Amino acid sequence: MKPDSQLPIGVFDSGIGGLTVVRELHRVLPNEDIIYLGDTARVPYGTKSPDTVTRFACEDAQFLIQQKVKALVVACNTASAWALPALQQRFSLPIFGVILPGARVALEKTRNRRIGVIGTASTVRSKAYTNAIRTRDEGAKVFSEACPLLVPLVEEGLLDHAATRIILEEYLRPLLRKQIDTLILGCTHYPLLKKAIGKITKRNVALVDSAECCAASVAESLAQFKLLTPQNTRKGTLRPYVTDDTERFEAMAERFLGFPTEQTWKVELPALKE
Repeated sequence: MKPDSQLPIGVFDSGIGGLTVVRELHRVLPNEDIIYLGDTARVPYGTKSPDTVTRFACEDAQFLIQQKVKALVVACNTASAWALPALQQRFSLPIFGVILPGARVALEKTRNRRIGVIGTASTVRSKAYTNAIRTRDEGAKVFSEACPLLVPLVEEGLLDHAATRIILEEYLRPLLRKQIDTLILGCTHYPLLKKAIGKITKRNVALVDSAECCAASVAESLAQFKLLTPQNTRKGTLRPYVTDDTERFEAMAERFLGFPTEQTWKVELPALKE
């Protein structure tokens, strides 16, 4: 049965980083209602095993589907890397991840076919970006760097701090030595560091924002599926749910979104139905 175009879009992440995807979705699809789930009780996913990430992602998806959404956006690079096939097999509605859109845009932007990827240890270990890029261009060279310290720096609001610049230089130096001309920001926290990263990479390196690419891809696909909310409706709302600590989520949400959310609700996710 085809979903109703008036239903909201469901978005989930391990914590708050996926709000950068929500921000971009809100920008390109301002009439769409969005339900967001941040699994803050089990964050981060980037240090978990593939099996655990897949189970958590399926439980997140199950919760959002129970809220009656028309599509699911996996706004987490780690969950997109490990869990997307299982999600698409288990659930019948349109499901979108952040990896493939970012890989496509990187291939459009690169001139020398030398592409860098920064992300969590789990995303880098999955080789998801490498595989997505090499499947489309066997001659492309992909160089990846795990950046475990960046997420806590972003969540502490240290976006333009001297310590952040030093750590970014440490992480980016090996990639710049490889003469990359394109860099995928392979974690949904990283768009908040785009300015700081740009100061190090200069104009020689095109930055690919995985949140921006994902939102553009979702908009295009929903239009093809005829699932967009009619344009003459009111402005879309954002209803956030978290699995722990609503106060911390609300304190950081406005920094990630640039606008306030509705009241945040705390929920417990039921075990996955077999």
